[in-house]
Amino acid sequence: MEHETNPRVQRLLKLEELKRRGYDPYPHKFDYSHTLSGIHRSFDAVSAQDLEGSKSPVRVCGRIMALRPHGKAGFLDLFDGEHRLQVYVRRDRVGPEAFALYELFDLGDIVGAEGTLFRTRTNELTVLASSLQHLAKDLLPLPEKWHGLTDVETRYRQRYVDLIVNHEVREVFVKRAKIIRGIRNFLDAVGYLEVETPVLQTVAGGALARPFQTHHNALDIELYLRIALELHLKRLIVGGIPRVYEMSRIFRNEGISTQHNPEFTMLEFYQAYSDFHDLMDMTQEMITKIAESVNGSRQVSYQDYILDFDHWQRFTMKDAILHFWPESVPKPSANELRSEKRLRELARALGAEFEPSAGIGKMLAAIFEHVVEPNLIQPTFIFDYPTEVSPLSKTKPDDPDTVERFELYIAGMELANGYSELNDPAEQRARFEEQLAARGRGDEEAHQMDEDYIRALSYAMPPTAGEGIGIDRLTMILTNSRSIRDVILFPLLRPESGGEVRE
Repeated sequence: MEHETNPRVQRLLKLEELKRRGYDPYPHKFDYSHTLSGIHRSFDAVSAQDLEGSKSPVRVCGRIMALRPHGKAGFLDLFDGEHRLQVYVRRDRVGPEAFALYELFDLGDIVGAEGTLFRTRTNELTVLASSLQHLAKDLLPLPEKWHGLTDVETRYRQRYVDLIVNHEVREVFVKRAKIIRGIRNFLDAVGYLEVETPVLQTVAGGALARPFQTHHNALDIELYLRIALELHLKRLIVGGIPRVYEMSRIFRNEGISTQHNPEFTMLEFYQAYSDFHDLMDMTQEMITKIAESVNGSRQVSYQDYILDFDHWQRFTMKDAILHFWPESVPKPSANELRSEKRLRELARALGAEFEPSAGIGKMLAAIFEHVVEPNLIQPTFIFDYPTEVSPLSKTKPDDPDTVERFELYIAGMELANGYSELNDPAEQRARFEEQLAARGRGDEEAHQMDEDYIRALSYAMPPTAGEGIGIDRLTMILTNSRSIRDVILFPLLRPESGGEVRE
C-alpha cells in the first residue's frame, strides 16, 4: 500500500495522529532558555560531576538530525543551524504520553525539550529530558547523502535543504557576512558615507552592459534595472559628499557562468580630490585586512593555489601583454601594440575574439583577455586602459588614447575596476556620443546618453577617483568556492520542468 512505502504519506499520517491526540502541530511560540550554541559556550568546559551537582535546567529547541530509539528510552540530536546537542528521552522520566510523542518524531521535525544537563558515559553533553514539545512537522524527508547528488542545481534550487544538511555551506555565508561587515567598517573608519540610490532608472548607465527593462504603469514610461551604481554616486560627489559608497544589488542581462550571475552584489565608492593611484593603495590595504580577518592569515587557499596577500603586483595593460606573451607566437614590440593593422594580425594569430568594427582599444583589450587574464593568479593590478573601452575615465595627460583606469585580478578573475573619473562635461558628452554611435552600429552594451548626468557635471565635480568591487567574486576567493552560485544564497535558475515543484 502507498502509506507503507511513501515517506511523505507516512509523515502526513503522523501529522494527523498528532492532531488526533490533541497536539497543535504548528504552535505559535516556544520559550527557550538557551540556544544550542549558548549551551556549548556555557557548559562545554563543565565536568560531569559539576553538572550532576548543579542540575542546570534548560529549555532548548532545534531540528532533529538523528533519532536513536532503544526500547523505553532513546536519543535525538537537535541542530540549530550552527551546533548540535543530544537529548536523552526516558519513558519513566517524561511519562508515557510524552514518550508516545517522541515515537511520532521524524528526522527533520522541529521540537523543543526541557530538562537538565548531564554527561553520558562517553562524556557527551546531553539534555536529560523532562518534557517534549512538537513545534513543526517536516513532511519531506531530508536527503541522506546530499553531497552525493549528481544534479548540482538541486543544491542551489533547494538552498534551504542545503543549509540544513551541509554545515560548510552555512560557513560560506557566515564568512560572506563577515566580509561585508569588514568592508563597511573599513570605509566608515576612513570617512565614507554609505547611501542608497535608485534601482529603477530611466537611463541604464555607469557600465557597458545590457540592462533588464520593465514598464511603470502609472507613469507610462520604460525603466531599467540598474547595471551600476556609479552615476548617482558621482552626482552626490557634485552635491558635496566627498567620500561616498553603496553596496547593493545590480542587474545585467547577460549570460550565466561560474563567474557571472545576472543579479549580483557590487560595492562602489568614490573619493573626491583623489586619483586612481590613491584607490589602488586603499584597495590593497582593505582587501589584505579582510582576507586576514576572514581566514586568519594573509595566505589564502583557493582551488589549486595559495594566494599571497603580502605580495601584490602592478602592470600596465601593455606591459602585462608583453610579460605574459605566449612562446607559441612571435612576441611583438611595444610599438606594434599601437598599430591597428598589427593588432588585428596578432589577435588572429592568438585566436582572440573581437568585433569587426573594433578599434585599437578594443583589440588590445581582447588580446589582454586572451593572453594575460588566465595568468593573473596572485593579486595583481592592471592599469592604463584604452580610452575606447573606458567611456567614463579621465584621459592620461600625455596619451589621449589611454585613460587612468585599473582593474584588480585575483585567481584569474576580475575583482575590481577603478579609475580617475572624467569630470569635464564637454568631454563626457563627446564620450557618450561615441557610445551612441557604437550602439547605432549594433553594440547593445554601449552606453546611453545621460543628459542629467552631464548637467550634474556642469555644476563642477572635483577631481575624483571611483571604484567598483564584486562582492560575490571576493567571497568566492576568500571561501575557496569554485562557482559564484556557491556564494549567492538563491542564484537565478531555470524554472523547474512544467513549473511544478518536484518532491
